[in-house]
Amino acid sequence: MPYGGEDVREKVKLNVLKILNEKYGIDEADFLSSELELVPAFNAKSLGFDKSMIAGYGHDDKVCAYSALRAILEAGEKDKTAICILSDKEEVGSMGNTGMESQTFDYFISELLNKSGENRPNLLNKVFCNSSMLSADVGVIYDPIYGGVSDRTNCAYSAYGISFDKYTGSRGKAGGSDANAEFIAKLRGILEKNNIQYQVAELGRVDVGGGGTIAYILANKGVEVIDCGVPVLSMHSPYEVASKYDIYSAYRTYKVFYEEC
Repeated sequence: MPYGGEDVREKVKLNVLKILNEKYGIDEADFLSSELELVPAFNAKSLGFDKSMIAGYGHDDKVCAYSALRAILEAGEKDKTAICILSDKEEVGSMGNTGMESQTFDYFISELLNKSGENRPNLLNKVFCNSSMLSADVGVIYDPIYGGVSDRTNCAYSAYGISFDKYTGSRGKAGGSDANAEFIAKLRGILEKNNIQYQVAELGRVDVGGGGTIAYILANKGVEVIDCGVPVLSMHSPYEVASKYDIYSAYRTYKVFYEEC
């Protein structure tokens, strides 16, 4: 609703500022430094006749962040360092000092080496080359309404388990990451031993679909990495859909990865 008064300019803007000031103490100058997001106001809900799915805003990538964080908190003790990275700005290029393109994570690992008294030249590179990682990001479920953008024999389906995307990018594999065969075979062995269902897919039909995650950034450091996450329907829409079974499969996958890989 516009702000009242005949001599007031930009009445709608003024009323929005008035509401923000009353609720949050924000004035117009705060927009110069703030990071504000407008998101759908509805809550996540169970979806389907059997309530087997969750519909909500922001499955990409809250659904993988939640399952990965819960997995590391509940993983058993091991003799290797386990880390869960929750990075910012992935959708727009991972830039800034909170994104994976920064040196923040390298500095963090260097600090661990310093505290252990083991740091020396090139040891950071050796750590990365002896590390493995699951890039926990969502995949794409086959959507029959837009079936032409997917290869039905090479895409993820709802309730078939966590999805591995061997390679990402667009126009084939350009601008993406490609996991090697030995690492994938190792992961398959771990999941099959623990009776965890998984599927292997791509992010849309070659030369039509595409996408990427932070996997290539860690791969460039020498880390063994593959994209591995919950497949979702209607990605980047206000109401994304994910299978509860797939979410649970992701949690179990991340947990055994922390414990055994």
